[in-house]
Amino acid sequence: MARATTTADVFNAIAEAHRRDILDFLVGGEKSVGAIVDELPFSQPQVSKHLKVLSEVGLVNCRAVGRRRLYRLNPSCLRPLHDWVAKYEFMWTERLDRLDDYLIELQRNETDVNDEAEGEQ
Repeated sequence: MARATTTADVFNAIAEAHRRDILDFLVGGEKSVGAIVDELPFSQPQVSKHLKVLSEVGLVNCRAVGRRRLYRLNPSCLRPLHDWVAKYEFMWTERLDRLDDYLIELQRNETDVNDEAEGEQ
């Protein structure tokens, strides 16, 4: 079976760590390619290649200002990722709640032991 291209969907596009780094940087607002190159440890051709992939799946939008191209995050295109992760949120929340209950019980037991030790003195 042929492997899906990186531009097929949001999941494939963000599977690459450098593209996630670019998205993280764009959370702060619209940036030029040069600003991305200055901030991240990637060459200009690498940044342009990754921005092309991100643009093709709609994760970033490009706006021309003279000769400059400014890129901004399009968070609405992250919806498929959000919806997928949301399926697991209940499980994580439930496990964290159980851990919280366990830690509270441990604290109670520790307090009871300390109270008993003080009573014996």
